[in-house]
Amino acid sequence: MKRNDVRNVAIIAHVDHGKTTIVDSLLKYAGQFNVKIDEAQEAVLDSNPLERERGITILAKCTSVNFNGNTINIVDTPGHADFGSEVERVLKMVDGAILMVDAVEGPMPQTRFVLRKALALGLRPIVVINKMDRPNAAPSTVIDNVFDLFMKLGASDEQLDFPIIYASGRDGWASKIMEEKGADIKPVFDTILAHVPAPNADDTKPLQMQITMLDYNNFLGHVGIGRILNGFVKKGQPVALANAKEGSSPKISKAVRIDKFSGLGKQEVEEARAGDIVSIAGLEGVEVGDTVCGIYDILPLPPLSIDEPTVSMDFLVNDSPFAGREGKFLTSRHLKARLDKEAQTNVGLKVEPLEGEGRFKVSGRGELHLTILIETMRREGFELAVSSPEVIYKEKGGKVYEPMEFLTIDIDSQFQGIVFELIGKRSSKLENMVSEGENRIRLEYIVPSRALLGFKNEFLTATRGQGIMHHSFYDYMPKVHVDDLRKNGVFIALEHGKTTAYALDNLQSGGIFFVDPGVEVYAGMIVGQNSRDNDLVVNPCKLKKLSNMRSKGSDDAPMLVPPIKFSLEQAVEYIAPDELAEITPNSIRLRKKILDHTKRKRQIIENS
Repeated sequence: MKRNDVRNVAIIAHVDHGKTTIVDSLLKYAGQFNVKIDEAQEAVLDSNPLERERGITILAKCTSVNFNGNTINIVDTPGHADFGSEVERVLKMVDGAILMVDAVEGPMPQTRFVLRKALALGLRPIVVINKMDRPNAAPSTVIDNVFDLFMKLGASDEQLDFPIIYASGRDGWASKIMEEKGADIKPVFDTILAHVPAPNADDTKPLQMQITMLDYNNFLGHVGIGRILNGFVKKGQPVALANAKEGSSPKISKAVRIDKFSGLGKQEVEEARAGDIVSIAGLEGVEVGDTVCGIYDILPLPPLSIDEPTVSMDFLVNDSPFAGREGKFLTSRHLKARLDKEAQTNVGLKVEPLEGEGRFKVSGRGELHLTILIETMRREGFELAVSSPEVIYKEKGGKVYEPMEFLTIDIDSQFQGIVFELIGKRSSKLENMVSEGENRIRLEYIVPSRALLGFKNEFLTATRGQGIMHHSFYDYMPKVHVDDLRKNGVFIALEHGKTTAYALDNLQSGGIFFVDPGVEVYAGMIVGQNSRDNDLVVNPCKLKKLSNMRSKGSDDAPMLVPPIKFSLEQAVEYIAPDELAEITPNSIRLRKKILDHTKRKRQIIENS
């Protein structure tokens, strides 16, 4: 049985290829977006403040439009591989996928990542060549590259016969003919109705709905979001939450409220049936992957398969001398409760307690995955310390395997030599090298995940900010040797106090600093980078001695080089295994794990 009045489709693409702006245009065309009522902005589905600031989609979101009497449920997915767990879950809810590809850049590493997931699930793709308004757009070349990518990923004959649409999401038009500019976005709707299969749906079967996303309502409790595969559910109906895991028993709950997605919001309904994507409130204890069933027909669906984490970091209670000055949530209890809450909804995340009070090992799909969590927590008022990222190794047949990344670099040919040198010392393997015209080249590498930690800053500096790089998880491969990539030691503050221009001026010939004059520091805090490879304890708080002796030039104003200010990602990439990043709502400080200089020196001697 089919629901011919419903289509469920996901939009997948690489970061910044225009998924969210296309959804804007579809909503406007369908009359679901009223500038006077809705916030007059671009990328309306990117409602999270971090998504706005970074210009990326982090959380998958559902919306729905009505077109010619048909309900089209559209799921906007993240383009970054670090949020792949979001993509994997929501693809279970849909029957088709719109693959967005930039008309200039073509398929990129994370296009490969999300497309592989969609093809493996048997989804019928629609290819949209977006940003046709860009200068240097080369849609013919991009289509050839897309077809090659489909072949490499093992697409079926049916999937290879994909329709192509040419569009500009920002300008709100689409066309089925490459040379013609469309009048509106309607061709996208027409193609969805023609090529995305109607969902299989049987109202007569027992209720089955797998939860793929979670939400929380302060008044109604836990909210589960998913697609009803079979049967129907009514408001107030008792339901069972079943999990296919061994030893788990079903939990009885109640469908307090049922909402369908409508435009940018939700609309409460009395009942929903097979084929609908809905949110059900009041499901206490619900987890991602649970199956909502009738209480007399408990038929759990197979659990969702999520790729394992590849990177881990230690989250610790902040025990620095400045702890408690800025944050509201400081204790081990606060930290544990927040991480456990995150692990319930963020299924790509794993949290394990470590020995000692207030220490947790948090594993995720990548460095960005974890730093987004840290940034969210600091904005909520948490104070914590985090260790440097470590990749998660696997052992197979007596061999150690490590995660590898597929790295794409787009640079001006004048930077070719220095980029080869930078990436060459990271045990990388060159897979492909393509001329992009106008003195630009594209390089494709397989490189260890740990070798990319800190690479982005060096790369942008070497290419004067003109280089473009993207990477995504490739596979686990045998471990390779990677040299220690941080060649410089650090300056460590000797004592508590405020930095002075006099002291920094005397020390800056030996390195670069991370702090301004007049900043309060503590013993064991990292205040700069040494020009040599050893750590050095310095006194940035030294005052100038007052005397009645004067000499020529003695009272000249110090000429200080501006200090380096780290972002959260840069701080986490920079720190060594014996260091921590202290994260508070207003500050990011670097420090040694052992603050006492004598104890730190003793441990170095013991370890050597």
